[in-house]
Amino acid sequence: MEEPETMTDYVNNFRPSKAEIERRYNNIRAAMEEHGLDHLIVSGSEYSGFEGAVRYMCGFHILHRYAYVVIPLEGDPVCVFPREATWVGDHSATFLEQREFPSHCGDWIADYLKARHAKQVGIYGLDYIINVRDYSSLASCDFTLVDFEIPFDYARAQKSEEELASVRHSMAINKEGVLKVIQAYAPGKTEAELMGVAEHTFAARGCGRNTMDMILTGPQGSLTPQMVFPSQRPVEESDALMYGLEISGEGGHWVEFSRVLAPNGLDKTMQEMMLAYQEFHELAEEHMKAGNNAEAIAKACMKPIFDRGYRSGHVCGHSIGMTMIEMPRIGEGFYFILPENMVCSMHPHFMTEDRTHSLYFQETYRVGKEKGEALSGVPVKWYEGGEKSF
Repeated sequence: MEEPETMTDYVNNFRPSKAEIERRYNNIRAAMEEHGLDHLIVSGSEYSGFEGAVRYMCGFHILHRYAYVVIPLEGDPVCVFPREATWVGDHSATFLEQREFPSHCGDWIADYLKARHAKQVGIYGLDYIINVRDYSSLASCDFTLVDFEIPFDYARAQKSEEELASVRHSMAINKEGVLKVIQAYAPGKTEAELMGVAEHTFAARGCGRNTMDMILTGPQGSLTPQMVFPSQRPVEESDALMYGLEISGEGGHWVEFSRVLAPNGLDKTMQEMMLAYQEFHELAEEHMKAGNNAEAIAKACMKPIFDRGYRSGHVCGHSIGMTMIEMPRIGEGFYFILPENMVCSMHPHFMTEDRTHSLYFQETYRVGKEKGEALSGVPVKWYEGGEKSF
């Protein structure tokens, strides 16, 4: 994706084409019809990573509060924004014509659906996202509410070429931020100071608040299992550090990429864990191909980790798009068949039985026809700090 030079370039680069919008709506409506829905409510909130479904369906990037897109099986969709947020966010980016700004979104949507004699209404965001006040208004109505979380994500799992351009743009930004942290490393700098190097990069490249940052740290070339916020603690040369950095660029597609920083190297336990991680990613490249199912991929990729007796602390991967975590998880109980050009984050988090050592970092894959593509192109290894490039 080329860098925009003017506002017109920005719109042309980061607003989906008419064909892309039609593709999204055709896929979502096909899923609605398959599940017997006459209407769908897509919810989003400013909570990091949960704004993306609304942006996917209408182009609006939530700056503050929450928003909805109401999609009839037949007829024009409508965006619904809370009135108090009328001047919060760039509503001109919205590619749908009908926009409503009621004082109570739930009451307005309920009245809209009743007027259309809705019977089966799906909700995307029922598990985590939807505003409780609005849900209460909808739940008091006669129509049936259906959890549409997984079918919605499955319908948008396969990325178009337009979407993949946005994904690759995000990855370029993510890699730049991670590399600048590695280059900026020096003992005595604080955990937060180093994180700030990445955040400066992300803000300067237009990510806004679409970043999700955390760290793992540990003494003497090790990492402990707990993921935490960076603190004002000065780092020591013997520490190992993993800055977990997840971002979306201007196009709105999230990616995840990070690597371990270990200026004095990894201890023996961590070196063995890194071997398991390298084997995991070799298997991910082999198995992240169209036609394989999510559970089978997880079992194949996690084998070198479990064979060494490590315990898992986190799902090994998940679909990723304009929402940070989309379904399916790459894990047990998900038999979804991966299509070509689906995008997944793969990031096993595992630890020793005594929980003194752990390893975790992220890579984003495109599902290929013959094998997976690791989108960063960066080797699976640790870095000492100060490297000029990957």
